[in-house]
Amino acid sequence: MKIYLTAIIKSKPEYREEVKAQLLEMVQHSRKEAACLQYDLHQETTDENIFTFHEIWEDAAGLELHNSQPYIQAFGAVVPVKLQELPAIYKGKLL
Repeated sequence: MKIYLTAIIKSKPEYREEVKAQLLEMVQHSRKEAACLQYDLHQETTDENIFTFHEIWEDAAGLELHNSQPYIQAFGAVVPVKLQELPAIYKGKLL
């Protein structure tokens, strides 16, 4: 079953460009994963510190493998320092 995921990331203003660069790097790597069907990054127009991922994964196993990748783990390490709060992650299925 495909997994549809939305992640909302709120950067601290002083780290916005650094976080954005890391998120864009994640896009490049993630799109190469076999289970990745879609991996899009958006930046809010009214608050440039807010980034949103829209993702589609082939299945839960593919998403689990994605979450174990070094570039995802590296981003997890910056969360407590460079983000305003923990990312909000919403997983769903197509109705």
